[in-house]
Amino acid sequence: EVQLVESGGGFVEVGGSLRLSCVVSGFTDDDYTVAWFRQAPGKEREGVSEISVKSHVTYYTSPVKGRFTISMDNAKNTVYLQMNDLKPEDTAVYYCAADLENWRLLPTLFAYWGQGTEVTVSS
Repeated sequence: EVQLVESGGGFVEVGGSLRLSCVVSGFTDDDYTVAWFRQAPGKEREGVSEISVKSHVTYYTSPVKGRFTISMDNAKNTVYLQMNDLKPEDTAVYYCAADLENWRLLPTLFAYWGQGTEVTVSS
């Protein structure tokens, strides 16, 4: 059984930083990707970042480039999202997701999801 457990959300002021964590278990090989999505109230879920567990190749969507960093600690089976210079528009519930490796950052292509962790950026 594949399971993803998220942590690290909370309240932060504009310009601050947070680091989200996603512990992944249940995959029997390393040929899969882990992605971060976010969903703000009244908006559709959007992709944020993605990493290949095997190669550590990464991808970022335009709103977070230069501010967010995705990384993987394979020994701990944990994916991190370091978020710096946070803005009010970053406020959302953040979800990690996993599936067999592909590079289209679309929610419908990911079968396994964490429970979500809420990030609130305020001034």
